[in-house]
Amino acid sequence: MSWFKRNETEIEAGAEKRVRTEGLWTKCDGCGQTIWKADMEANQNVCPKCGKHFKMSAHARIESLLEPGYTLVDGGLRSTDPLNFVDLKPYMARLKKAQDDTGLDDAILNATGLLGHHPVVLSVMEYSFIGGSMGAVVGETIARAVDRSLESKHPLIIVAASGGARMMEGIVSLMQLAKISAGLAQLDDAKVPYISVLTDPTTGGVTASFAMLGDLNVAEPGALIGFAGPRVIEQTIRQKLPEGFQRSEFLLEHGMLDAVVSRKEMKSYLIRALDFMQHQ
Repeated sequence: MSWFKRNETEIEAGAEKRVRTEGLWTKCDGCGQTIWKADMEANQNVCPKCGKHFKMSAHARIESLLEPGYTLVDGGLRSTDPLNFVDLKPYMARLKKAQDDTGLDDAILNATGLLGHHPVVLSVMEYSFIGGSMGAVVGETIARAVDRSLESKHPLIIVAASGGARMMEGIVSLMQLAKISAGLAQLDDAKVPYISVLTDPTTGGVTASFAMLGDLNVAEPGALIGFAGPRVIEQTIRQKLPEGFQRSEFLLEHGMLDAVVSRKEMKSYLIRALDFMQHQ
């Protein structure tokens, strides 16, 4: 009967092996391949098999675009709870968990530094912080980025990754759309370049405001971009939507975007764009 028994050493070794390898692999929902996470991260969170672009943290995004020596600015702002909002849990509890999980104060990071040889102001949204939703802090932080760009005359780049306005802050969140748009109008009057980079997803009030107001609107491949989601639209108009509807390639084909650029080429593309915009 000993043939059918496993000794304790074998059991412990098996458990240790599972623990050591757990979480080191991920399955690409684009091609179905199992990918070593280290390979994915080394490839800027792009599947090396099929090129699907996965979400990227705000910190990693800044690292991928700016030269070493950049400075994080406009930090330290935290949302309050003006409506004492509660759904499945209190809004303040959601904020606390998001802050603990991400190490950020809210769903945005501002940085100043060099993109190639161009000094720029960069504002990057963090989707893992309550879906990258835009409340008072996100709106104020982007507004401060606009002000920095106006004062320094350095180009502004905003990388959007958001489900839209933050419903837990009600009208306060919706006011941010007009606030940022007004700032961008001043930037346009001053002839300071503004480039909008749209990533997966860019939806709701973010799409309805600053994400589509760039002098140049650029998106990553396969990004979901729109106001209402495709399921809501289908239920409203009672029609089947075209294949690839609201994806970046579809929007480019229909004139809503200026370019679709892969993540690996994004930095060099933005440098060339700024070379052209600031030629004089």
